[in-house]
Amino acid sequence: MAVLLETTLGDIVVDLYPEERPRCCLNFLKLCKIKYYNYCLFHSIQTDFMAQTGDPTGTGKGGASIFSKLYGDQAKYFEMETSPRIKHTKKGAVSMVNNGSECHGSQFFFTLAENLDYLDGQHTVFGEVSEGMEILMKINEAICDKENRPYQDIRINHTVILDDPYDDPKGLEIPDRSPEPSKEQLESGRIGADEEIDDTKGMAAEEVEERFKEKEAKAKAQILEMIGDLPDADVKPPENVLFVCKLNPVTTSEDLEIIFSRFGKINSCEVIKDKVTDDSLQYAFIEFEREEDCEEAYFKMDNVLIDERRIHVDFSQSVAKVNKQGKVVWEHQKPDGRPQYKIKDQTSRQSKKYDLVLDDDVPSSSKSESRSRHRHGDSEERVSSKKPKRRKSSKSESSDSEQERRRKDQKKKKRRDSSSEDEDRNRRKDSSREDRDRRDRHRGQEDRRERSYRDEDRYRGKDRERGKDRERDSRGNSRKDKYRDRDGDRYGGRSRDRYRDERDRR
Repeated sequence: MAVLLETTLGDIVVDLYPEERPRCCLNFLKLCKIKYYNYCLFHSIQTDFMAQTGDPTGTGKGGASIFSKLYGDQAKYFEMETSPRIKHTKKGAVSMVNNGSECHGSQFFFTLAENLDYLDGQHTVFGEVSEGMEILMKINEAICDKENRPYQDIRINHTVILDDPYDDPKGLEIPDRSPEPSKEQLESGRIGADEEIDDTKGMAAEEVEERFKEKEAKAKAQILEMIGDLPDADVKPPENVLFVCKLNPVTTSEDLEIIFSRFGKINSCEVIKDKVTDDSLQYAFIEFEREEDCEEAYFKMDNVLIDERRIHVDFSQSVAKVNKQGKVVWEHQKPDGRPQYKIKDQTSRQSKKYDLVLDDDVPSSSKSESRSRHRHGDSEERVSSKKPKRRKSSKSESSDSEQERRRKDQKKKKRRDSSSEDEDRNRRKDSSREDRDRRDRHRGQEDRRERSYRDEDRYRGKDRERGKDRERDSRGNSRKDKYRDRDGDRYGGRSRDRYRDERDRR
């Protein structure tokens, strides 16, 4: 007993177990015979676990057994068969899905791994894949979303019964031909089963590489737009701006503007300079009013000698000056569009903080005061009154007040810094003085300790010498006592000479 399942990826042959699972095999065979599984989706594919199908709705919540076609909705499900027990030990085993109440309908699944013991007793194994295991592995490699549903539809297109030992039940309507799929069945919201995913099919290798580079550039542009480096991901460099490099450091923006203005009107010309040193970085951007003038300058000015340097001219690829409206805005331009260039040797060196005041502008009161001072003999004031005076303007007064305030703040800051430095210095002195006193106390304690040790040693030595003297004296006294009489006189009341004479006579 076998059934052929024609899927969108290939054919799979399933061998059934009619002796062990007669009711499940009858249900599966008759559903295949009435074309119930045609165009059913594999609605759940879990890699190395299972591939589930058999639901005409494609949601995993539908489906009914063959007995509902015979006896109505009360026979939508039938009880699962548990004896004999068949385990999910093989890859490619076919098992009926448990609906949660120990019953089966029309849904079934293929196992995609071996030894799935935790499925035993929950679902009923009624067959196995005998041919088409490679198709089953293709299904296992399908790319799915977080709900385990494939992004591209995988369907059962047709079912063919190779061997059916069961008779058809009475009242079962068997179609003469396979029915056409309904619109609801084919509309899954995913990539169609017959839809080609490979967009590069039939394209040359160069075209594929170019297309890949375009996609990569677009992705990078979107990233730059998100981080704020580009005003828009689809922004393009302006076609009326030239990039000029290999310039001489002495070449200025005015020089380039004069040279390139022969091709047409120039909106702006800027030699890029270092922000710190204000030295030329030897490249510039020139914006023309018309694109035709820009192209003509590109073809005629490349490799031209300017200030003893061969320059290189190319179309600008920079979009740093392009705003969101696609217009080029240069840093040296005013809001009204006029460049902030100044002609050399035309700027006034006179300070704008003060205005000259002549004698004609001096009020009468000041003149009378000057005359009175002259009468009193103040010659210095007389000389200074004749000199032109300078009157401060309101702007200069505000700037002077601001400068005075800044000067005061700086003095306060210096005073604060100096006071903090003095405090740090005094703190260091105090700490050094404390360290010095601590060292002196420690040295004094050590000196006193050593002095006491020396004194103890000296006293011990003297006591030792006194003890030796006492012992020596005691020995001598004992020796002398031998020659003394009982009264304690050594010569017995005789003189020493007499004693010696008597001793010699003996």
